[in-house]
Amino acid sequence: MTSYGTIPTSSKGTTNLAFVSRGKERLRSTLGTRRPWKEMFNFRSFNLPSNFSDATVRTRSNLAHFRTNYAIIVLIILFLSLLWHPISLIVFIVMMVAWLFLYFLRDEPLVILGLTINDLVVLIVLSVLTIVFLLFTGVTWNVVGSVLIGAALVVAHAAVRRTDDLFVDEEAAGAGLLAGTSSSPS
Repeated sequence: MTSYGTIPTSSKGTTNLAFVSRGKERLRSTLGTRRPWKEMFNFRSFNLPSNFSDATVRTRSNLAHFRTNYAIIVLIILFLSLLWHPISLIVFIVMMVAWLFLYFLRDEPLVILGLTINDLVVLIVLSVLTIVFLLFTGVTWNVVGSVLIGAALVVAHAAVRRTDDLFVDEEAAGAGLLAGTSSSPS
């Protein structure tokens, strides 16, 4: 019995393929919000703010404009801090995969045993699990230190980079993202 010329109609393979392609699209759209590194590190755009309120306005505007770039920088610093702790690095990578599939790349609500799980519950559970698993590997101070170093670098860059040459994204401004509000992109 031959099956030449037939098209497989397995729904499981199709759903897995659709899930992977949706995940790729969401990852591309998320990374698409990353600004060019040349724009971020344009040295002619650096000078000290004149006062504290100017530094605060710059920081808010730059955090909204370069949020994906800043997240990449903090994650790289965290990754580098775990290089000398292979078990912790493995735990970090496993938890990163869990975050990707259970929180960032998911389009539909999470359903476990017939119960629909809220996104806030998923966020809290993944955060707690990540912290607990990293605590068990004994790298608490590495994680805290690297996150603090990354945050300090991000805030320092955001405060000293002028905002007058930034391209204002009208959609983001309409959503209140450039005003420093608590809206978060999905």
